[in-house]
Amino acid sequence: MRAVIAEDSVLLRIGLVKVVQTAGFEVVAETDDAEGLLAAVEEHRPDIAVVDVRMPPGFTDEGVRAALLIRRQWPDTAVLLLSQYVEERYAADLLTAHTEGIGYLLKQRVADVEEFIDALRRVAGGGTALDPQVVAQLLVRRHSDPLDRLTSRERDVLELMAGGRSNAGIAGALVISESAVAKHINSIFGKLDLPVAEADHRRVLAVLRFLGVG
Repeated sequence: MRAVIAEDSVLLRIGLVKVVQTAGFEVVAETDDAEGLLAAVEEHRPDIAVVDVRMPPGFTDEGVRAALLIRRQWPDTAVLLLSQYVEERYAADLLTAHTEGIGYLLKQRVADVEEFIDALRRVAGGGTALDPQVVAQLLVRRHSDPLDRLTSRERDVLELMAGGRSNAGIAGALVISESAVAKHINSIFGKLDLPVAEADHRRVLAVLRFLGVG
């Protein structure tokens, strides 16, 4: 697996490179701005790009705009965005446009190497990884809807789904069986009036409904 790192802070970039290499990825390029990021992705076509939300020259949303362009032009490259603060608008924009190979974490998560590596691998594999604080902020945007039909346990299951957990991961977190998780998920699909389709597709739709961006 090959990775590109885009982060303007030299110290953080060095740390990211080491952690990403620890996860077994080959870091094929490092850059400190969005222009360099896009050039590196075009040249190397990595499996994943780890991208700072705010980069030179404006330090506003350069990383997000680059991420959207990468997912549109090079869909085989996953993107894991890192942000100093919770900026739910950017996360909502990404999730509305893409449902696979996307992650959004706060930079403080990098300090927990094991957790960060898990998110990195999940996103590189085509999954999603959302920081719990980002999920919480997105929920503030949500209005009353069919989600109100869910039980507290179903809501717990769906929140963990939104964080990118597998059925086994949800079972471990809630200390219940995987079959119980599957039953809760099927109930969630029904209560959210999601059409019968491939299981993964319904799962994504449920998470987007939960986050209020679908």
